[in-house]
Amino acid sequence: MSNERGDDRLELPSMNNPKPPIPQEENKGLSLHPSVYVAIWITLSSSVILFNKWILYTLDFPIFLTTWHLIFATIATQVMARTTHLLDGRFQVRMTGKVYLRAIAPIGFFFSLSLICGNMAYLTLSVAFIQMLKATTPVFVLLATWSMGLESPQLKTLYNVSFIVLGVIIASYVELDFNLGGVIFQILGITFEATRLVMVQRLLSAKEYKMDPLVSLYYFAPVCAVMNFLIFCVVEAPKITMGDITDKVGIFVLLANAMVAFGLNVSVVFLIGRTSSLVLTLCGVLKDILLVVCSILIYGTRVTMLQFLGYSVALGGLVWYKLGAEKVKEHYENLADACRQKKKGALAFVGSVGFLMVVFLYYAFLGEDKTGYAMD
Repeated sequence: MSNERGDDRLELPSMNNPKPPIPQEENKGLSLHPSVYVAIWITLSSSVILFNKWILYTLDFPIFLTTWHLIFATIATQVMARTTHLLDGRFQVRMTGKVYLRAIAPIGFFFSLSLICGNMAYLTLSVAFIQMLKATTPVFVLLATWSMGLESPQLKTLYNVSFIVLGVIIASYVELDFNLGGVIFQILGITFEATRLVMVQRLLSAKEYKMDPLVSLYYFAPVCAVMNFLIFCVVEAPKITMGDITDKVGIFVLLANAMVAFGLNVSVVFLIGRTSSLVLTLCGVLKDILLVVCSILIYGTRVTMLQFLGYSVALGGLVWYKLGAEKVKEHYENLADACRQKKKGALAFVGSVGFLMVVFLYYAFLGEDKTGYAMD
């Protein structure tokens, strides 16, 4: 579901964003270590993107896939609302027909466009390059916030996000498999997603409309499913056949794909409130890096050293912008103290990271030149 997707981020960006305004009360029946929830979220989030990329490689109907995800999410949330307590937060939301039409429907419209454009990009761009482009999402959100009058433009903030833009420009300039159409679709998807996020922020600023990601999905999925289905009927329905679905992918594969995507949204609910903003930010960066590495190892995506440098600048700028200079300095000092107290553990950690970097650089720059996909 991509969202892609936020991303937040092929994912359901709105529901995958692990930083909602007001989290639900934690489920007291679960007491797993926070690292378990983080690992589950990273695994599911990465799996959704790679799974969708594989499906779209064999079945190039992205609107159909998005529509299927939203229909499944609509049914699943309705069932969960009647059989579990995970959606009890909806009782605290003062939802009326007027609010649904004036707020939820417009947000759903931009959500649908962001999902469609994002999935269209996966037809022509690599997973690695798309993750690099997605690093600009905070920049687009900031611009949308300014344009809608929620915040006043500040030169310092613009300076902070400039490093993200610079890094992505470098990565894009040296992209070996650059496709203008795919880039346009991805930029449009990011723009629509940023607009949707700001509209959600404005809606949730009222106390009576606070909701967690799963409750948000409960309200947004139906209207998005209808909008996507209408677009599907016009664009893809005349071309797709049942044989395309059953022979190229299969019903059970599509069902498993939708279940993984929906499982991601459920995992976000359990993740919220169990980790700090620092952990969530760094986990998001780690997930993006892992996706780039997976794209290289699985799909044979070619990445140049300069592109890797540009993406590193963008990720560094992303962390700097989200946490701020003081927070970065504070956590760096805490990490340094921890390393001095636990030298062995620190050395093991550095060694592990170094090994992973060597493997990454080998496959990225010295490995066999592959232009096809692993599933060929």
